[in-house]
Amino acid sequence: MLTTLRNYGVRSDYLFTAGVVSIGLSVASWASSRKAEDVARADRWGIFVGEWAPAFFALGAALRIDETHR
Repeated sequence: MLTTLRNYGVRSDYLFTAGVVSIGLSVASWASSRKAEDVARADRWGIFVGEWAPAFFALGAALRIDETHR
């Protein structure tokens, strides 16, 4: 997986940035859904988008280790 990401030109910094952006999107989707829908569904949207951040951070950390050991 890391080799594929590296072949596509993805750097660890991009993944860390994606993690931070997904946290912001989580808050934004929760806030916008809260006004348009009921609270339970808004919470689920925020949690769904918020679950992306740990994956981006984990991939970023793995890619950073791979970058520094080359």
